[in-house]
This record gives sequence, C-alpha cells and structure tokens, in this order.
Amino acid sequence: MIARASSDAQSILEQLHAVSEQRALRAMDPLLDARVQAVKHFQHARFERTYADLLADPRYGKAARFFLDELYGPRDFTRRDTQFARVIPALVRMFPKEIVLTVKALAELHGLSEVLDSATGRALPEEGPLSAQRYGEAWRAVGREADRERQVMLTRQVGMALDAYTRNPLLRHSLRLMRGPARAAGLSELQKFLELGFDTFREMRGVKPFLDIIVAREMAHARELFGTSEGAQPGHDPAPSKVFTVRESGDESAADKSPDETTN
Repeated sequence: MIARASSDAQSILEQLHAVSEQRALRAMDPLLDARVQAVKHFQHARFERTYADLLADPRYGKAARFFLDELYGPRDFTRRDTQFARVIPALVRMFPKEIVLTVKALAELHGLSEVLDSATGRALPEEGPLSAQRYGEAWRAVGREADRERQVMLTRQVGMALDAYTRNPLLRHSLRLMRGPARAAGLSELQKFLELGFDTFREMRGVKPFLDIIVAREMAHARELFGTSEGAQPGHDPAPSKVFTVRESGDESAADKSPDETTN
C-alpha cells in the first residue's frame, strides 16, 4: 500500500515537473513563449467555435466553459499547480485509489498538453500571423498522433470519473468543510478549482453524452489536421458537422441529428 502510494505520488509529481519545465523553457526564450501563447489562444478560440452549441446549452454550458477555461484555457495556472504539488503526498495516502488514479490522469493530461503546446509553438513558421493553415502545418510537423489521441482519451477518463464522484454527497460536504483550512494553508486556488469542477459536473445530471460529443469532434478535428479523414483539407479549421441540443426533458441528446433536424 505504501509502495503504491509512493509510486503514484512520484508519477503525479513528475507530470507537474514536466509542466514546470515547459514554463521554464519558455521563460528563457521569449520568442517561444510568444508562439506558445499564440497557440493557446488560437486553440481556445477554436474550442469556442467548435463547441458554441454546448456553451449555449442550458444543461451542458457550464461544463463546456469549465473544460474551455479551467483545463484548456490560456491562463497561467502556476499558482494552482504549485498548490496541487504541495498536497500530492498527503492526497495519495489519504484518498481512495480511484480518486488518486483520476488525479494521475489529470496530471498526465496537463503535462501532455503543455509539452504538445510547446512543440507546436516551436514548429510554427517564423513569420506571419497564426492562421488555421499555419497551425495545421505546425500540427503535422509535430506529428505524435498517438499522443493527440491520448490527450482526448484522458479528457474523457477524467470527466467520467468526476461525474461518478458527484454522486457522493459526503464527498461534496467534506469539500465544503475544507474551505477554511484550505485558505489558511494557502490552497485557495486549488480549493476553488475542485469545488467548481464538482458543482459543474453535478449539475449536468450525467456526463456521457457531453463527453461523447467532445471525443467525436476532437478525433474528427485531429484526422482533419493530419489529413487522414475522407475529403480532408489539411489546415482547414472545420466547424462541427452536427449540432447538439437537449430536449426539454434534459434526458436526451440530439447529437446524431443534422442542424435541420434538431429542435430546442
């Protein structure tokens, strides 16, 4: 048990170290930093276009915004990551294995995303504004198709796990009780992130349709950029081919319908 906890903690901390390492490399190279920031803002804008329907949906809007801003946003998460690293040894000792594995997946997603963003920034053509064509060229120059797929699957894994935890009222109550101690210990950023994620997923009343749409669209987008989808136009930034809506009951999705077939 102790050996497993130590191994899990080491794995999580290694991913957070990878994130810190990428930040340090960018800090020493202002040009790289500017390119990576351009990549992050470009991706953020692309996500807003691709998931405009989810962002506007009453059931899934908050969750889409959480993913967009808290997991893939261009904000500097240094303070949150520092607080996160401080509690990892205690977390892996005190929390159930399932939660620890989710934290490991979240850390891996964070580390992988930062590494891929740095690689894409380095691969950008040296001159000119960042366009869909230039972004696509950099994406293909980096390659790492398996890592791009891993990024999407980790997103799904974390989302499904968070959804399962929201069904535990004791866990939410415990999280509320941690507000004071977290503030006193200098962990307010981490506490805010955890509470926001918990409440957001609880309000969805089931996350699978939401995550299915994200996985389908991100995999289609990757195939488009790699030029492996039928009729692909490398460098083209495709709009979602299907519109998502939720019927008034809130129990069903219409992700399999065309825009003309969907109803609010």
